[in-house]
Amino acid sequence: MAAATAAAAGPVLWRRLLGLLPGRPGLAALLGRLSDRLGSYRDRRRRRSPWLLLAPLLSPAVPQVTSPPCCLCPEGVHRFQWIRNLVPEFGVSSSHVRVLSSPAEFFELMKSQINVAKRRVVMASLYLGTGPLEQELVDCLECTLEKSLQAKFPSDLKVSILLDFTRGSRGRKNSRTMLLPLLQKFPEQVRVSLFHTPNLRGLLRLLIPERFNETIGLQHIKVYLFDNNVILSGANLSDSYFTNRQDRYVLLQDCPEVADFFTELVGAVGDVSLQLQADNTVQVLEGMVHPYKGDRAAYCKAANKRVMDVINSARVRQQVLHAQTFHGDSLLTQEDAAAAGDRRPAPDTWIYPLIQMKPFEIQIDEIVTETLLTEAERGARVYLTTGYFNLTQAYMDLVLGTRAEYQILLASPEVNGFFGAKGVAGAIPAAYVHIERQFFRELCSLGQQERVRLQEYWRRGWTFHAKGRFTGTWRPRSP
Repeated sequence: MAAATAAAAGPVLWRRLLGLLPGRPGLAALLGRLSDRLGSYRDRRRRRSPWLLLAPLLSPAVPQVTSPPCCLCPEGVHRFQWIRNLVPEFGVSSSHVRVLSSPAEFFELMKSQINVAKRRVVMASLYLGTGPLEQELVDCLECTLEKSLQAKFPSDLKVSILLDFTRGSRGRKNSRTMLLPLLQKFPEQVRVSLFHTPNLRGLLRLLIPERFNETIGLQHIKVYLFDNNVILSGANLSDSYFTNRQDRYVLLQDCPEVADFFTELVGAVGDVSLQLQADNTVQVLEGMVHPYKGDRAAYCKAANKRVMDVINSARVRQQVLHAQTFHGDSLLTQEDAAAAGDRRPAPDTWIYPLIQMKPFEIQIDEIVTETLLTEAERGARVYLTTGYFNLTQAYMDLVLGTRAEYQILLASPEVNGFFGAKGVAGAIPAAYVHIERQFFRELCSLGQQERVRLQEYWRRGWTFHAKGRFTGTWRPRSP
């Protein structure tokens, strides 16, 4: 029903919806972007021609690999080794990788990991909710911090939490008020950083109300680590993500290099963020440019340097350690490693943390994604999943112009987070369905509906938030 409504509505619906929003510029901006995207599909379809076949050639070239391949690795093992010229490459054993399947499993693992943490807890999320489940997490942190003080004073345990300023400050009871007791009780051990986009400033910041100001820019890293265990996810710290909002969750167990990197990365973003104080005020670190009061160019330059220093130092460090760590005498087979208990099994899984912070001119994720899509030739299979189907024109052209098989998993309108919302926001799922239908028509017109398959996730009473790329098998191009 929603799909049929969306298809019939067209741009007239969006002009009417935008006309209803004179006092809601933030949501108007979001709907405006969707409206522009709907119109751009029509324009691109008119322009479709044999030029589409040149899409891979017109896309960014594969970045030059400045460091030579590892001479100890078998030829062909590092098809993706060019990525390590952009970000650090971490080799781990698949026995240390565990994929979680449900929100409840994610929530219980979070609590158990907090309870046993001895040295560090680092949590980066869009926001922390205000319900009883979120309070359980805060209580777990408090309990662990108290135990650490009893065991040793001063305690080695440090807790660092990075959230978005606008989302974390929404309403009277919010992420900040949830965390204030920890700051007040453990001032030497707890740090709460609130990232504020440099794009929300001046008159714009004064005029756009709560909720809608979040459309200007957000902190969207989702990583949760406890000592040397890391959970990479798209889930926020909110009750629906612990109960009935399906997301992706990958646990990396006993991966100290990965944990160190994300600790440094979250710390770097935290350094350029506002610091929450025990009285619920915020301050910048001494010597740091203010994100919305200071000069925007100076702030973005300083933030770029702080984040890129972490990425580059880790990248160089991993290149130097690659042969020592993964090709030295300390490596064992998985069976021998299990018997020895204290030596690392050979790596068979490679992790590349991709970073995207466009206000700071950091677009590594974009470069790598476009390159991978460009290189996806016949025989390759690409899996994409998203809760919000809204491909950029560059990605759309690459999907339609290359010969790989694609399986794209989307949220059905009923499991979209905006489904059933009051007012204009309730129309957003229909907009995404309309974009999906237009894309499918284009697939059909090009005779590619067998090569590119679209599937919708649906589960009664649930919502869908999983986002990922290349999570399935990848078969490299034949020589």
